[in-house]
Amino acid sequence: MDDPSTQVLRVSTTDGYRELTFDRPGSLNAFNQDLWYAAAEALDAAAEDDEVRCVVFTGAGRAFSAGQDLGEMSNPSAFAERPPGYQRFMPSLETFPKPIVAAVNGVAVGIGTTMLLHCDLVYVARSARLKLPFISLGVTTEASASLLLPERVGWQRAAEILFTEPWITADEAVADGLARAVVDDDDLLAVARSVAAGIGGLPLGPVVATKRLMLAGRAEAVAAARLRELAEFETLVGGMLGGD
Repeated sequence: MDDPSTQVLRVSTTDGYRELTFDRPGSLNAFNQDLWYAAAEALDAAAEDDEVRCVVFTGAGRAFSAGQDLGEMSNPSAFAERPPGYQRFMPSLETFPKPIVAAVNGVAVGIGTTMLLHCDLVYVARSARLKLPFISLGVTTEASASLLLPERVGWQRAAEILFTEPWITADEAVADGLARAVVDDDDLLAVARSVAAGIGGLPLGPVVATKRLMLAGRAEAVAAARLRELAEFETLVGGMLGGD
C-alpha cells in the first residue's frame, strides 16, 4: 500500500532536477501534516541524491499554496502521532544545499509566500497573487519572514505587507524582489523547468559549494528568527485557546 503522505505531493525527476508538486488542489494545496512531512522528506532525499542538482516547487490546480491547513491546525488530535509538520519542514527548506526554483502558478498565502524567501529563483504566473494574513488570523510571521522580508523588500514595504495585508500582484512581487520574473500562465512551468534543466546540467560540486557559501552568512540568523517566531506563535495561540 502506498504511504498516504505520497498522495499529497507529486515527485518527478528529469534533466538533473526534481520537481515537487503540492497536490491537494481541493484544499488549494494548503499544508496539512501529510504534506509538511512529504515535502520535508522529499527535500532530504533530493539533498542526498547526486543525480539531482536542483529542485522545482509548484502547485497542482489554481493555487501554489493557500498556507497552513487551518482546519487541521484547530484539531489537536491531528498532532497526536507526529509533531507539527512545519517544524519538520522548515529546517530542511532553509538549509537545502542545492538551488530551489519556485513556479508560483496561482494563489500563494502564508507559507505559500514565506517559503519563497528560501527559494533561489522564483517565477510567478501573471494571474498569481500573494498575501501574508498573519495578524488578522491572530498570529505572527513564520519561516523567518520577520528577518528575511524586511531584508528583501525594505522595512516600510515589509511593514505594509504585514500590517495592512494587501494582495500582492505578480508584477508587484517582481518589483519587491520576491520574484525574478512574471510569466504568462501557460508558459510558467516550461520556463521554470528550462531554468532548472540548465542548473541540472552543471557539475554538482560547484553547485553545492556555491549554495553553501550563499547560505553561510545568514544560516544562524535565519534559524534564530524562526525559533523566535515559533515562540511568539505558541504564546499567541495559547492565549487564544485559553481565552473566554
